[in-house]
Amino acid sequence: MSERLFGTDGIRGVANLHPITAEMALKVGRAAGHIFQKEDRPHTILIGKDTRQSGYMLENALTAGLCSMGVNVLLVGPLPTPGVSYIMRSLRCDAAIMISASHNLYMDNGIKFFGRDGFKLDDEVEDEIERLVTENEVDGIRPTHEHIGTARRIDDAVGRYIEFAKASFPKGMRLDGLRIVVDCAHGSAYKVGPFSFSELGADVIHLGNTPNGRNINMNCGSTHPEEMRAMVIRERADLGIAFDGDGDRIVMADSDGRLLDGNALLAILGLDLLERGELPNNTIATTIMANGGLERALDPLGGKILRTKVGDRYVVEAMREHGLNVGGESSGHIIMLEHNTTGDALITGLHVLATMIRKDQPLSELAGVYQPLPEAHTKVPHNGLHRPDDDQLEALQTEAETDLHGKGRVVIRASGTEPIIRIMVQHEVQKSAEALAKQLADRITTM
Repeated sequence: MSERLFGTDGIRGVANLHPITAEMALKVGRAAGHIFQKEDRPHTILIGKDTRQSGYMLENALTAGLCSMGVNVLLVGPLPTPGVSYIMRSLRCDAAIMISASHNLYMDNGIKFFGRDGFKLDDEVEDEIERLVTENEVDGIRPTHEHIGTARRIDDAVGRYIEFAKASFPKGMRLDGLRIVVDCAHGSAYKVGPFSFSELGADVIHLGNTPNGRNINMNCGSTHPEEMRAMVIRERADLGIAFDGDGDRIVMADSDGRLLDGNALLAILGLDLLERGELPNNTIATTIMANGGLERALDPLGGKILRTKVGDRYVVEAMREHGLNVGGESSGHIIMLEHNTTGDALITGLHVLATMIRKDQPLSELAGVYQPLPEAHTKVPHNGLHRPDDDQLEALQTEAETDLHGKGRVVIRASGTEPIIRIMVQHEVQKSAEALAKQLADRITTM
């Protein structure tokens, strides 16, 4: 293989084309089964998925691969990624696999792993899985008789995760009187989202909660919140919440339909924790893509941000290294390590609601603390075989930022999930940001 099998969030691609094929899933399952068996005892790996049609194919292939290596498998069916991480820890599994392509449309799918501690795997472990797959090193390992693994379904995983998420909500606090639009993107949160909010007393208006295997993220959810915003206004709701397909991203809308992305939600949560003296080192971890408005929002109370590479796994790594408890991305991956080990859209939504209730302020008022810097995004496609190397992109980024003389930020990077180069420009003036982004895209095209 010419490129690394694992991207920034597991293995991802078009379902039934390399590398997201049943044959590859079988090999990956066998390799993972070998790696995660560290002691002389029966080992168990949990598998969850979102609502994509191709999830059946990959689930069965992974299960076959794991069982063929003597690993027992627990199947939870459609469940948000953070729910898979939690259930895996609750059942003392040795690892977990989530089958999902997150916010992508149904024709894509992916495979991502969690270690025994509930955190995503280090690059080194992913590299070892890839090595075993490509070198066919485990082909000769064939347990027989009673040493072949088994598989069984966990029927109450949805209920377990709902109770886990609700337990993170402040004791004695309820959502009575709040009217909430909840868009589940026809994805894995289609049950846990509406049930959790309604069980706490909210009047819930459902969107995107009828998955059919092919409508996940289609004109709905966190990447397409237009209908959620419109319904908030039409139904005179207090706010709206939109999840992505695997339930680890969230965007929200206030009663006027104003969208709140990950930057705004981090500002709301961060300021609340700063005021209560519960934000370690007065710092939030985020990525190089975070808007400069987040820093400006936190600054009056002494808050700071720590920037990482793009990818929630790198945010989590920085949080663990520096002892932080809140971090996230502009896209809406919000990690609250006090409650879960990965981005958890449901828990994030609950804690924004708790902040509203604690401060007795509507979401529109809380959101006023965050004023984003004008920002422009564009992308340059490539065929995966030829693109400017990372050194060239870094040099172009440095040159562009130098020319801004401190009046903005530029990020140029190759996507870890798609064959494109992403460009982001932040500037005090929107037209200037857009013009520079286009200029940079044109230069990359000619490299």
